[in-house]
Order: sequence, then C-alpha cells, then structure tokens
Amino acid sequence: MPRKFLVVVDDSPEFGAALGYAARRAKSTGGRVVLLRALPGGSDEHWSGVRDEIRRQQREEAEALLTRIGEEAADKSGSAPIFIIEEGDPQGAIRKTVGADPDIKILVLAAGSGSRGPGPLVSAVLKQGGAFTGRKLPVTIVPGELTDADIEDLA
Repeated sequence: MPRKFLVVVDDSPEFGAALGYAARRAKSTGGRVVLLRALPGGSDEHWSGVRDEIRRQQREEAEALLTRIGEEAADKSGSAPIFIIEEGDPQGAIRKTVGADPDIKILVLAAGSGSRGPGPLVSAVLKQGGAFTGRKLPVTIVPGELTDADIEDLA
C-alpha cells in the first residue's frame, strides 16, 4: 500500500501550505493524500431535530469543500485523495482516523505565524508529543507562509 499523508482541512490561512506540501510529498513518493474534515458535535437532546438538520447541512458543506480541495490535491499529487469526515474536535478526529488506517504514515500540519501563534493542533503536538495521535506517527510541521515555489523546492 502507498504511504498516506494526512491533512486536516480547516479554515486557517496556513491550510494551503499543509495541503501543498502533503500533495507534493505524495507525488514524489508515490503516496496519497488523506483529507480529514472534523465537524463540531452537539449534545443538546431537546434540540435533536434541529441538530440533525445542522449536521446534515454541515456534512453537505464538508463534502463540497473536500471535493473542491480534492481537485487541487489530485492535480498536485497525481492521484485522487481520500476524503474523511468525522464528528468531534479535530484532535479526536485525527486519533480516530489514524487508529483506523495503519497506512497513514505522516500527519502534515502547517504552523501559523505572528500574534495568532502556531495554531491549536501544532500547539497540541508540541505539548503532547507522541500521545497526540494515539500511535507512533511522524508529524511534519511546515511554515504556513511557504509559497508554492518554496514547497516545490522542499518537497
């Protein structure tokens, strides 16, 4: 099986650097990109009908987003990416995804810069180390301000 590069799809400005780097590495190593979108969960039972409709809408939006981003990933990596949508916080979604697929070999994150800090996932990796993903898994942290030319040169 080809190695898989996991990228968490979020709305951060640095997401593009993580996607570009993972896609380029997948292309150069014959691997594949796995795109993970975590949807926030809810727990108010008395709003179950509304919650179900919100979940349905979030899932539709996530599918459309992954399809759009997947086209870019496929162009850059040379193969169609794998789409995964999980409910819950991103860190829990990463653990579940990594636990379910032993072919995921690298988690690729991009670090934010400036006053925003590196971002919550990068901060969690730095605090928790190997416990972050639930199994031994290398994490590549790329600077969020990398250009496409920088990524091409590095990957």
